[in-house]
Amino acid sequence: MNTLFDKIWDRHVVQVVDDGPVQLYIDRMYCHEVTSPQAFDGMRARKLKCFRPGQIFCMPDHNTPTHDQDKPIKDPVSKKQVDTLERNCKEFSLSYFGMMSPDNGIIHVVGPEKGLSLPGMTIVCGDSHTSTHGAMGAVAFGIGTSEVEMVLASQCILQQKPKSMRITINGKLQKGVTPKDVALYLIAQLSTSGATGHFVEYAGDVVRDMSMEGRLTLCNLSIEMGARGGFVAPDDTTFAYLKGKEYAPKGEEWEKAVAYWRTLKSDDDAVFDKELVFDAADILPRVTYGTNPGMGIAITEKIPTEECIEPQARASFRKALEYMGLKEGEQLMGHPVDYVFLGACTNGRIEDFRAFASVVKGRRKADNIIAWLVPGSWAVDKQIREEGLDKVLEEAGFEIRQPGCSACLAMNDDKVPEGKYSVSTSNRNFEGRQGPGARTILASPLVAAAAAVTGIITDPREMM
Repeated sequence: MNTLFDKIWDRHVVQVVDDGPVQLYIDRMYCHEVTSPQAFDGMRARKLKCFRPGQIFCMPDHNTPTHDQDKPIKDPVSKKQVDTLERNCKEFSLSYFGMMSPDNGIIHVVGPEKGLSLPGMTIVCGDSHTSTHGAMGAVAFGIGTSEVEMVLASQCILQQKPKSMRITINGKLQKGVTPKDVALYLIAQLSTSGATGHFVEYAGDVVRDMSMEGRLTLCNLSIEMGARGGFVAPDDTTFAYLKGKEYAPKGEEWEKAVAYWRTLKSDDDAVFDKELVFDAADILPRVTYGTNPGMGIAITEKIPTEECIEPQARASFRKALEYMGLKEGEQLMGHPVDYVFLGACTNGRIEDFRAFASVVKGRRKADNIIAWLVPGSWAVDKQIREEGLDKVLEEAGFEIRQPGCSACLAMNDDKVPEGKYSVSTSNRNFEGRQGPGARTILASPLVAAAAAVTGIITDPREMM
């Protein structure tokens, strides 16, 4: 009667504190430059060494510029954070993938693509979108700075066990509907707090049919509906993706690992705290209109009117529309756009660039659009060039930038100016997320590509 979450969690319990949290063993921790400095300072103050340094991998991504990475970082705050991470990694003997290293990129893109994130693992990082790694069949979640220090020192963490939820999506996705649209649809259905306190297992025909990269996008956005994390049971798609990866098991160890991974699934009679079922036929390409990822609509729909909104949410609805410069009942299709961003740990993988290129091929970037196309890693950048996608994009008037978190958040040079509209493949559209006063419309790579060549929000199905 056990869920997959129970199986992985219980296997990692070191001890249970009476009337308190569980001491949970952590298989892998990732660190970036933003949330780790205080944790290392704490270790230093207590004269501690890392308990299992081989389990920890670090890289800068949030503050890295997406151009001229071979030159010193100009912004003093960003430079200090990146330099501090490198210094801490040397002092504590941790693996460090620095800027311009072929191993560098966004931490949640690099982990899976190198085989560092594996089925059955517990994975943490001082970053909410750690849930991305759940696509590998792992229990992965974000932690705070004090917890980062705890893992550095002991390779364990104190946690309350979350509740379990299963979301099943059956049927087949329509043309032009991507995993990003599935995730935005689920968040709109559940709201940004609908999965609070739960760990979500994604299941059903749609999830089984998804590529690994699609599952990474889906799991990445779990946190945006309040979940502690989200994951997918490993299957042949997972194993095919991982086989031959740099850090994945090899030879006999691979066969043993796959045999174990095949046991990682919820029992047929497993009981979840909450079960939800959705139909793929109800999901269309989507866009957001507000200031949280749950404020979204199908691209063909109009922004809802206030009477359609729950009474307790109407004040925030009005505030969001005012910030976005939009009106209730307005159609977003045809709305002018200023910026397009393809990238982030949500949609910075090779399949996202293939999708974007498929729409812009043979077309030209709209004159009014500033476009930032940012691979999630140097490995993605290499594959873009090997497949000739760089030529397709350049012929359409686009430039490929260097890897990093880029315009997902305003912590580097790629900021959207006040009042400007950005169609973004990232994960958050909060006020000021892409820059003070920036207006973010979350969408899939296909919707972003259609906007990039038309200059307005356009249904990509018209261009496919």
